[in-house]
Amino acid sequence: YDASPFCKRVREMMNLLDLTVEYRPCPGARAGAFSDELYKRTGRRTVPYLVDENTGTEMFESNDIIEYLLETYGPSDADSYDRKALWPITLEPFSIGTATAVALVRDMPSAARQSNARPDNEQMKPLEVWGYECSPFVRPVREKLGALCLPHSMVSCARGSVNRDKLWQRTGGKFQVPYLVDPNTGIEMFEGPEIVEYLEKVYTV
Repeated sequence: YDASPFCKRVREMMNLLDLTVEYRPCPGARAGAFSDELYKRTGRRTVPYLVDENTGTEMFESNDIIEYLLETYGPSDADSYDRKALWPITLEPFSIGTATAVALVRDMPSAARQSNARPDNEQMKPLEVWGYECSPFVRPVREKLGALCLPHSMVSCARGSVNRDKLWQRTGGKFQVPYLVDPNTGIEMFEGPEIVEYLEKVYTV
Protein backbone atom coordinates (compact mmCIF):
# COMPACT_ATOMS: atom_id res chain seq x y z
CA TYR A 1 0.00 0.00 0.00
CA ASP A 2 1.15 3.48 -0.77
CA ALA A 3 2.01 4.64 2.76
CA SER A 4 4.24 1.64 3.47
CA PRO A 5 7.88 2.79 3.41
CA PHE A 6 8.95 -0.76 2.59
CA CYS A 7 6.67 -0.85 -0.45
CA LYS A 8 7.86 2.57 -1.55
CA ARG A 9 11.53 1.63 -1.72
CA VAL A 10 10.63 -1.40 -3.84
CA ARG A 11 8.51 0.79 -6.13
CA GLU A 12 11.44 3.17 -6.51
CA MET A 13 13.74 0.35 -7.59
CA MET A 14 11.15 -0.95 -10.06
CA ASN A 15 10.84 2.54 -11.49
CA LEU A 16 14.62 2.91 -11.73
CA LEU A 17 14.82 -0.35 -13.66
CA ASP A 18 12.01 0.81 -15.99
CA LEU A 19 9.79 -2.16 -15.18
CA THR A 20 6.07 -2.37 -15.89
CA VAL A 21 4.53 -3.90 -12.78
CA GLU A 22 1.04 -4.93 -11.72
CA TYR A 23 0.11 -3.84 -8.21
CA ARG A 24 -2.58 -5.42 -6.03
CA PRO A 25 -3.27 -3.01 -3.16
CA CYS A 26 -3.55 -4.32 0.39
CA PRO A 27 -4.44 -1.23 2.47
CA GLY A 28 -2.61 -1.37 5.77
CA ALA A 29 -1.47 -4.85 4.67
CA ARG A 30 -4.60 -6.28 6.28
CA ALA A 31 -7.59 -4.83 4.41
CA GLY A 32 -9.22 -5.86 1.17
CA ALA A 33 -9.60 -9.04 -0.87
CA PHE A 34 -5.99 -8.96 -2.04
CA SER A 35 -4.79 -9.12 1.56
CA ASP A 36 -7.01 -12.18 2.04
CA GLU A 37 -5.54 -13.65 -1.13
CA LEU A 38 -2.03 -13.01 0.15
CA TYR A 39 -2.83 -14.72 3.45
CA LYS A 40 -4.22 -17.80 1.69
CA ARG A 41 -1.14 -17.92 -0.51
CA THR A 42 1.53 -17.39 2.15
CA GLY A 43 -0.04 -17.56 5.61
CA ARG A 44 1.09 -13.95 6.20
CA ARG A 45 -0.25 -10.43 5.73
CA THR A 46 3.09 -8.75 5.15
CA VAL A 47 3.95 -6.34 2.35
CA PRO A 48 5.60 -5.95 -0.02
CA TYR A 49 5.31 -9.38 -1.56
CA LEU A 50 6.75 -9.99 -5.00
CA VAL A 51 5.47 -12.50 -7.53
CA ASP A 52 7.63 -12.65 -10.66
CA GLU A 53 5.94 -14.82 -13.26
CA ASN A 54 8.97 -14.47 -15.54
CA THR A 55 11.13 -16.56 -13.21
CA GLY A 56 8.62 -18.24 -10.89
CA THR A 57 10.09 -16.30 -7.95
CA GLU A 58 8.04 -15.20 -4.95
CA MET A 59 9.41 -13.39 -1.91
CA PHE A 60 8.83 -11.08 1.04
CA GLU A 61 11.20 -8.46 2.52
CA SER A 62 12.02 -5.22 0.74
CA ASN A 63 15.81 -5.69 0.99
CA ASP A 64 15.62 -9.14 -0.59
CA ILE A 65 13.27 -7.92 -3.32
CA ILE A 66 15.54 -4.98 -4.17
CA GLU A 67 18.58 -7.25 -4.45
CA TYR A 68 16.62 -9.72 -6.57
CA LEU A 69 15.43 -6.97 -8.93
CA LEU A 70 18.96 -5.65 -9.36
CA GLU A 71 20.37 -9.09 -10.05
CA THR A 72 17.55 -10.08 -12.42
CA TYR A 73 16.70 -6.85 -14.23
CA GLY A 74 19.69 -4.61 -13.60
CA PRO A 75 22.69 -4.14 -15.92
CA SER A 76 24.29 -7.45 -16.85
CA ASP A 77 27.68 -5.93 -16.14
CA ALA A 78 27.70 -4.89 -12.48
CA ASP A 79 30.82 -2.82 -13.15
CA SER A 80 28.95 -0.63 -15.62
CA TYR A 81 27.37 1.45 -12.86
CA ASP A 82 28.30 2.72 -9.43
CA ARG A 83 26.21 0.83 -6.89
CA LYS A 84 26.91 3.51 -4.29
CA ALA A 85 24.69 5.84 -6.33
CA LEU A 86 21.72 3.70 -5.29
CA TRP A 87 22.11 4.63 -1.62
CA PRO A 88 18.83 6.65 -1.40
CA ILE A 89 17.04 3.35 -2.01
CA THR A 90 19.41 0.73 -0.64
CA LEU A 91 20.38 2.54 2.58
CA GLU A 92 17.46 1.26 4.63
CA PRO A 93 17.49 3.77 7.53
CA PHE A 94 17.41 6.68 5.07
CA SER A 95 14.81 5.27 2.68
CA ILE A 96 12.50 4.05 5.45
CA GLY A 97 12.86 7.23 7.49
CA THR A 98 12.16 9.63 4.65
CA ALA A 99 9.28 7.54 3.25
CA THR A 100 7.67 7.30 6.69
CA ALA A 101 7.91 11.07 7.18
CA VAL A 102 6.23 11.71 3.82
CA ALA A 103 3.49 9.17 4.56
CA LEU A 104 2.73 10.86 7.89
CA VAL A 105 2.58 14.29 6.27
CA ARG A 106 0.13 12.93 3.68
CA ASP A 107 -2.02 11.28 6.38
CA MET A 108 -1.02 7.69 5.58
CA PRO A 109 -2.53 7.33 2.08
CA SER A 110 -4.07 3.97 1.20
CA ALA A 111 -3.52 2.65 4.72
CA ALA A 112 -7.22 1.77 4.87
CA ARG A 113 -9.75 0.66 2.27
CA GLN A 114 -11.95 3.60 1.33
CA SER A 115 -15.29 3.08 3.07
CA ASN A 116 -17.38 3.65 -0.05
CA ALA A 117 -15.20 1.65 -2.45
CA ARG A 118 -17.17 -0.74 -4.60
CA PRO A 119 -17.09 -4.26 -3.14
CA ASP A 120 -16.13 -5.73 -6.52
CA ASN A 121 -13.14 -3.45 -7.17
CA GLU A 122 -10.61 -6.22 -6.63
CA GLN A 123 -12.32 -8.21 -9.38
CA MET A 124 -11.79 -5.51 -12.00
CA LYS A 125 -9.34 -5.84 -14.88
CA PRO A 126 -6.10 -4.05 -13.93
CA LEU A 127 -6.12 -0.39 -14.86
CA GLU A 128 -3.02 0.95 -16.61
CA VAL A 129 -1.23 4.06 -15.37
CA TRP A 130 1.66 5.66 -17.22
CA GLY A 131 3.89 7.65 -14.93
CA TYR A 132 6.84 7.47 -12.58
CA GLU A 133 7.33 7.16 -8.85
CA CYS A 134 8.54 10.64 -7.96
CA SER A 135 5.98 12.58 -10.00
CA PRO A 136 3.80 14.77 -7.75
CA PHE A 137 1.07 14.55 -10.38
CA VAL A 138 1.05 10.75 -10.42
CA ARG A 139 1.07 10.37 -6.63
CA PRO A 140 -2.60 11.31 -5.95
CA VAL A 141 -3.73 8.88 -8.65
CA ARG A 142 -1.63 6.09 -7.19
CA GLU A 143 -2.94 6.84 -3.71
CA LYS A 144 -6.56 6.75 -4.92
CA LEU A 145 -6.07 3.45 -6.74
CA GLY A 146 -4.68 1.98 -3.53
CA ALA A 147 -7.49 3.29 -1.33
CA LEU A 148 -10.06 1.87 -3.75
CA CYS A 149 -8.23 -1.50 -3.88
CA LEU A 150 -8.07 -1.36 -7.67
CA PRO A 151 -5.51 -3.62 -9.35
CA HIS A 152 -3.35 -1.58 -11.69
CA SER A 153 -0.24 -1.76 -13.82
CA MET A 154 2.26 1.07 -13.58
CA VAL A 155 4.10 1.70 -16.83
CA SER A 156 7.32 3.43 -15.77
CA CYS A 157 8.25 6.34 -18.01
CA ALA A 158 10.79 8.41 -16.14
CA ARG A 159 13.44 10.37 -18.04
CA GLY A 160 15.39 8.08 -20.34
CA SER A 161 12.65 5.44 -20.49
CA VAL A 162 11.73 3.90 -23.83
CA ASN A 163 8.12 4.03 -22.63
CA ARG A 164 8.11 7.80 -23.17
CA ASP A 165 8.24 7.25 -26.92
CA LYS A 166 5.52 4.59 -26.64
CA LEU A 167 3.24 6.99 -24.79
CA TRP A 168 4.00 9.71 -27.35
CA GLN A 169 2.97 7.35 -30.16
CA ARG A 170 -0.11 6.10 -28.33
CA THR A 171 -1.49 9.55 -27.65
CA GLY A 172 -0.74 11.07 -31.04
CA GLY A 173 2.29 13.11 -30.09
CA LYS A 174 1.72 14.06 -26.48
CA PHE A 175 3.76 13.15 -23.43
CA GLN A 176 2.21 13.90 -20.08
CA VAL A 177 1.75 11.92 -16.90
CA PRO A 178 -0.28 10.52 -15.39
CA TYR A 179 -2.10 8.86 -18.25
CA LEU A 180 -4.86 6.37 -17.40
CA VAL A 181 -6.11 3.49 -19.51
CA ASP A 182 -9.16 1.74 -18.03
CA PRO A 183 -9.97 -1.55 -19.81
CA ASN A 184 -13.15 -1.89 -17.75
CA THR A 185 -14.76 1.17 -19.34
CA GLY A 186 -12.63 1.92 -22.40
CA ILE A 187 -11.68 5.34 -21.00
CA GLU A 188 -8.23 6.84 -21.63
CA MET A 189 -7.34 10.20 -20.11
CA PHE A 190 -4.70 12.65 -18.91
CA GLU A 191 -4.73 15.05 -15.92
CA GLY A 192 -4.28 13.79 -12.34
CA PRO A 193 -7.23 15.67 -10.73
CA GLU A 194 -9.59 14.53 -13.48
CA ILE A 195 -8.40 10.94 -13.16
CA VAL A 196 -8.98 10.99 -9.39
CA GLU A 197 -12.46 12.43 -9.97
CA TYR A 198 -13.16 9.73 -12.55
CA LEU A 199 -12.05 6.96 -10.19
CA GLU A 200 -14.30 8.35 -7.46
CA LYS A 201 -17.26 8.45 -9.81
CA VAL A 202 -16.84 4.97 -11.31
CA TYR A 203 -15.40 2.89 -8.47
CA THR A 204 -17.33 4.05 -5.39
CA VAL A 205 -20.92 3.46 -4.27
